[in-house]
Order: sequence, then C-alpha cells, then structure tokens
Amino acid sequence: MTWSSYLAEALRDPTSALIVSGERVLRAEFPAATRADDVLRAIGSGERTFSKIAAKVGGAKPLAAGTVHQALLTLLDKRVVAADEPLSATPAPKERRYRVADPFLRFWLRFVSPAMPEIERGRGDLAIRSIETGWNAWRGKAIEPVLRSALHQLLPNEQFPHAHHVGGWWNRINNPEVDLVAIDQSTEGGEISFIGSIKWRENAPFDRGDLAALAAVAALVPGSTSATPLVAISRTGFTATDLFAAYTPADLMKAWPLS
Repeated sequence: MTWSSYLAEALRDPTSALIVSGERVLRAEFPAATRADDVLRAIGSGERTFSKIAAKVGGAKPLAAGTVHQALLTLLDKRVVAADEPLSATPAPKERRYRVADPFLRFWLRFVSPAMPEIERGRGDLAIRSIETGWNAWRGKAIEPVLRSALHQLLPNEQFPHAHHVGGWWNRINNPEVDLVAIDQSTEGGEISFIGSIKWRENAPFDRGDLAALAAVAALVPGSTSATPLVAISRTGFTATDLFAAYTPADLMKAWPLS
C-alpha cells in the first residue's frame, strides 16, 4: 500500500492500530501529574525551545521552568524525546532544541492526535487532507535525524578520517539552520570535517542553486573556512557536480547491512 492508501484506511476507524497505539503509549508511560504528557504534546506540535514549550503548555501563563525541566528529564530518561545542540567549533548548549525521538510517535502527535475529534465523528478524510498538505515539510524534518545517524555510522572513512561526530547547526533564531556538520570532537576546539545539506524531495535533484545556498550558510558556522568540504544527501540524485561528497539513500543504507 502507498502511505496515502494506508492512512485512508487507518484513519477511517477510531479503533485502528495506528490510532490506538499512540493513545496507549501516552497513557501508560506518562502520568498526568508529571506534565510530561503535555510537554511531549507541545514538542510533537512543533515547539523545540524550552521557552516556547513552556508557553505552549501554559497558554496565557507559561508553565513554571522547574515543572518543564522535570517533565523534560522524564521524557529524556525514557528516550522518547531527544535534545540536540548545534555542532560547531564553538559549543552552544543554551541553543538546545528538543524533538520527539520516535518517528511513529512524532507522526502521531503531529497529525493524528490533533485530528481525533474529526476521526471519532467519522471525518477521517479531514485528517488525511491535513497530512497531505503538511507531509513534505514534516517528512523533510523527520528524516534528518535518521540520515545523520546513518552518516555517523559510516564515518570516519577514507574521505573524512577525522569525522567522529555528525549533527546540525543553527543560531538563536534558527535562521539559518545547517543540516549537516561533522567534527572531529564534540567539545570546544574541534575541527570541522565537512558541512552539508539534506534535500529529501519527491522529484527535484540537488542542483547548483542548492549548492550555492549551502556555501552561503556554511560560511556562518563557527570554525568553518573557505576550504571546508561541502557535502549533500539527496533523495532524488544530483545535478550539482562540485560537491566534495554526495550521498544517495542507497549509500546510507550501507550503515545498516542486512547480513
């Protein structure tokens, strides 16, 4: 089945495995008194910073910092939420960003949970419409941690013998955000091995315009130089030819050999 065909069937029934699994996970794992459920839902809706998570949960009055902190510790301990810091030659722990670690739960919180009233009254088609509208943007962000993990598994290699850590980089306002940064160590003073971009589009390949955009933002990453190699991951191939390394899905699948 295509993903759209599967969802058309699953969202037609409020008792389908897709819907019930998410509800059971939340009810079993996160007692309401901890506020972890509320914080998780805020992260699942797209909030990534501590302050915005607190504001989302508290509404007109942001949730107390201590309560948010304790809820985040619970979620991190259960490995349901992951905390990422921008990776560069200059550590920036204050710019930590949170995300739902599990891909299924991330999808469920973003699309299924908000649509439950419509699904329960037999209007799963409204949920499907919302998913179709937001699918490409959601998928593009959701796939990034998976691709970084794959690349991390493949490194270091002959091209990048000192690349021991792979992450992303962003500034305080998340503009710009750099998809890929590899560094020889994750502490201050590490040397950047490469900077890269991820394009996970349906049809368009990684082209020269994408390469020019990557070169422009790469210059902003602390520790980068004009000699820092540029790399890219593309779902649909490449027309840009000046990349130091170019990775396709088939390349990254080698991170998880079948035998």
